[in-house]
Amino acid sequence: MRRWRALAFALLCTVCAAGAAVYVRHAARRTAVPSAGSAPPAEHPLGPADGSSLAVGEPAGQGAPALLFRSTGVDAAYGKLVLTPLDDVDARRVVSTFSCERVDYAGGRGVCLNADRGVATRYSAIIFDRRFQPVATLALGGVPSRVRVSPDGRLAAVTVFVSGHSYTGSFSTLTSVIDLERGAYLIPDLEQLAVWDGDQRLDAVDRNFWGVTFASDSDRFFATVSSGGRTHLIQGALSDHTAHTLRGDVECPSLSPDNTRVAFKRRVGEGIGPVRWRLSVLRLDTLEEVPLAEAHSIDDQAQWLDNDHVMYALPVQEGGSAETNTWVVDADGRGEPRVLVGRAYSAVRVPPIRINP
Repeated sequence: MRRWRALAFALLCTVCAAGAAVYVRHAARRTAVPSAGSAPPAEHPLGPADGSSLAVGEPAGQGAPALLFRSTGVDAAYGKLVLTPLDDVDARRVVSTFSCERVDYAGGRGVCLNADRGVATRYSAIIFDRRFQPVATLALGGVPSRVRVSPDGRLAAVTVFVSGHSYTGSFSTLTSVIDLERGAYLIPDLEQLAVWDGDQRLDAVDRNFWGVTFASDSDRFFATVSSGGRTHLIQGALSDHTAHTLRGDVECPSLSPDNTRVAFKRRVGEGIGPVRWRLSVLRLDTLEEVPLAEAHSIDDQAQWLDNDHVMYALPVQEGGSAETNTWVVDADGRGEPRVLVGRAYSAVRVPPIRINP
């Protein structure tokens, strides 16, 4: 009898511990879910540090496209937003006055994920226009990880870590969709979506979403969802709050400009040494996977330079480094990877820029 009582007590303790863990996780997520409102614009402009004015895509169609990125060189520009002409990345670098952890830009609007490191670090998403002036600032509920702006500049998706700071171990994410026109949260948490895996609803309490990428209509989207130790590529529509799985082992998808392929990272060699990711491209019509020529482990949400090339960041030094270079590789699995721009992270192609003294 004593033995059965002991077993029953142990079982009760296990159930209570599991329930407590679930409660704590969801309590943390509720605390981290941002409010739907917006804060006033940031006090400092995002314009060039030299005091000149800047505009992206003006005048339209003139000049070469540019690259916008976070500078990772260990100098005065570290962490700042930088612009440089795509046809001559070693030419003048326009250094902004503002720092970002990650950035994206499309359709005349950009989003800078900012970390204000003081006694208590505060994180925010700063929305800026094509003249690099902030128009709204939204509080973030965790450590910035990913950001993507829809092609028309109407929406943005932001992923933050609520617990854990890496996709290699135990972590919890919060992914939100922002209405950039209103400067407010449209969907505070993607967990509000109904996700279907075949005819089964994927609604386990351990779901995590990250790596959203938008189609050209800004309604259809792709993202990663994980549950039960597995990751899935999902496709959904924001208008009806639903999504369904397409295939497994896809993380951090990035939709090509022509909306036909997804660049992504896939875990390889699980259980043997450190976690590694292989950069690949998935054809959406056939679900055929093409591993790219980059052999290094790529822990990044890749960005398309154009329909034929994929960009990504790699540490300057093997084994990890605060300094990163942005590389580019052919999207068809051929060719050789090459450095596109040095000391750069979170690079995105933007329209021609105009700088006025």
